[in-house]
Amino acid sequence: MNPALLLARVLREPGAIDGLDAPAWNALWAVARAEQLAGTLAHRIAGLPMPEAAARLVEDSIASAEQGRTAALWEAEMARRALAGIEAPIVLLKGTAYAAAGLSPSTGRVIGDLDILVPRDAIADVEAALLAAGWEWVKPDPYDDAYYRRWMHELPPLIHRDRDKMIDVHHTILPLTARIRPDAAALLADSIALENGLRILSRQDMLCHAAAHLFSDGDLAGGMRNLWDIHCLLGEFGFDGLAARAAQHGLGAAMARAVRQSVRLYGTEVPAEWQGRDALDPLFHRRLTARDRWGRSTRKALQFGFYLRSHVLRMPPAMLAGHLWTKWRKGYRPV
Repeated sequence: MNPALLLARVLREPGAIDGLDAPAWNALWAVARAEQLAGTLAHRIAGLPMPEAAARLVEDSIASAEQGRTAALWEAEMARRALAGIEAPIVLLKGTAYAAAGLSPSTGRVIGDLDILVPRDAIADVEAALLAAGWEWVKPDPYDDAYYRRWMHELPPLIHRDRDKMIDVHHTILPLTARIRPDAAALLADSIALENGLRILSRQDMLCHAAAHLFSDGDLAGGMRNLWDIHCLLGEFGFDGLAARAAQHGLGAAMARAVRQSVRLYGTEVPAEWQGRDALDPLFHRRLTARDRWGRSTRKALQFGFYLRSHVLRMPPAMLAGHLWTKWRKGYRPV
């Protein structure tokens, strides 16, 4: 069995670990680590009969995920303090939002950078406050800085000089040059306040953002984790109002694809009106599951095709050609 499909099966049905031999266990953990799903896997199979070595990995992965969750929430608190004087909503996104709200995708989830959404007219004040509180620029290259500020949906990434933690400050959820233009004002207006004053997206918007991030703004690298987020959120939130909200953001197709892929990979239960298929679905499935038994990325031609697709989605052809040529001259090569 494809090791990525083995991981998906075990996440879906934890009892599927019964009878796995040593090579299968090795492949399972290798892919889980590569897809940043080791903590999630550990929580799913904890307490089941397994080899002693696997049980130790489960224990370590759960402890590591909990430490990461604590660090992520502390980083959100540091940002809240730094931005306390900004009279604008500060909305947590992605993994930190799931953890702060206690949502099901946060169980064992690896949380990377801190992502926040703020109004575009507050960007300058937010930037100044973060710089004053110890964050510094990651990308000193003038071209990269100008590219982010003019065309992207976020500031250039910042990293804190003491804590070595990154923050991405968004003013919308897709690049300004993308074909799809989500309603950023609605994302902010309908966000939900947490007890500490920070906010999270509404239920439907959280799902729309996850679908946009996976299928409209990237090459699907690490897609199994992002699709697991969607699977969990669909199970927790349901489908009420989702189609209308996705259509409002121009994300109807992305949301429908996310649902179909979630059904195929994780067996998500969905209403009849969300069931269906698209001619390109098998290609997306192959890209999502392109791992060997060591966790290494495979299907390089397909991977490169999705890399090109991600750029085509982000910007018009003439701009894309100029951007890729500039990056090539500066020495950048896609992995």
